[in-house]
Amino acid sequence: MELSVVIVNYRVKYLLEQTLRSVEQAMQGMQGEIIVVDNLSGDDSIAFSRERHAQVIYIENQENVGFARANNQAIMQARGEYTLILNPDTIITPRCLQEGIEWMKAHPKCGAIGARMMDGNGVFLPESKRAFPTPWVSFCKIFGLSKLFPRSPLFAKYHLRYLSDLEPQCIDILSGAYMLCRTSVLQQLGGFDEDFFMYGEDIDLSYRIVKAGYENWFLPTPMVHYKGESTHKDSMRYVRIFYDAMLIFYRKHFPRFNVIFYPIVKFGVIVRAGLAMAKRLVKRLIPKGGMPVSESWPWVIISTDAADVARRANIGNYLTDIPSSGCCNVLIDDGCHTCAQVVDYIREHGGNNRLAFHIFADRHGIIISPKMS
Repeated sequence: MELSVVIVNYRVKYLLEQTLRSVEQAMQGMQGEIIVVDNLSGDDSIAFSRERHAQVIYIENQENVGFARANNQAIMQARGEYTLILNPDTIITPRCLQEGIEWMKAHPKCGAIGARMMDGNGVFLPESKRAFPTPWVSFCKIFGLSKLFPRSPLFAKYHLRYLSDLEPQCIDILSGAYMLCRTSVLQQLGGFDEDFFMYGEDIDLSYRIVKAGYENWFLPTPMVHYKGESTHKDSMRYVRIFYDAMLIFYRKHFPRFNVIFYPIVKFGVIVRAGLAMAKRLVKRLIPKGGMPVSESWPWVIISTDAADVARRANIGNYLTDIPSSGCCNVLIDDGCHTCAQVVDYIREHGGNNRLAFHIFADRHGIIISPKMS
């Protein structure tokens, strides 16, 4: 068996089904398996997916065991030569798998590969390529130096913004949203460290892959990752969980820096938490200018039967081509477009503030939007 795809699901029913559809299209012609681990979503995610994707292997946990442990349940039974760790809010293409596996075969020292992730509106996600959070890199991240000097090799190593995202790069850290790994390496390392409940486990695994003598590579193959919008980066919860994960990483891999680094990180958590509270307060007191992304924007329907999509999606007036100016919602019909075509369309037309992309799931008759995550 060539490939095992591992997906951990938690309360994203329609996004999961869309991800499974993209994976099945990408795996056509390959010998492989798909394993979905559900962390007690509490909805009908698995029943909904099983009805439409019966060939998938489902593991239903009776509690939320976290990202790391849930992935490990599937990793340890994976039979493919390669294992893809994938989030349930992603859309991949055949190129993602083909180019990744070809790169692995041509580079025996390559232990894991990441892809060029875009959000639902075609904006490149900088976490696609990162450096190890050494004390200096972490200091620059916590206190905002990496944001002030985003292209500096000295201050902006965390997201490696000074490296092109259109060329292959040997990097340090890959995102757990998409990690194509050698199964033998994953199983040899014991998968993810289960001390990390959420956030940081991909950093730790990437670090251990390199310590084991392998390389991590970023390939510029495009994919979509809705990026878990339910956890906002300016929320108190995110700040606490993210930096707690960083402390676990340092206790494990940089124990000699504990005395110095702990107070710095703790102070950084207080500062970032304060900024998060201030940002939320400002948003409440001073509404953001400009028109919000909503149905008040005109709709553009990309389909061979736009009238049918408009009727089923309850959209009144609509366009069939993106105008040269102005804001609009773009609805791509997946009934007449493959997942690869959807990704390419978002890549070609997205990346700006005036277009909001959505997908019309023809088989369900619903609109799938990044907001759903």
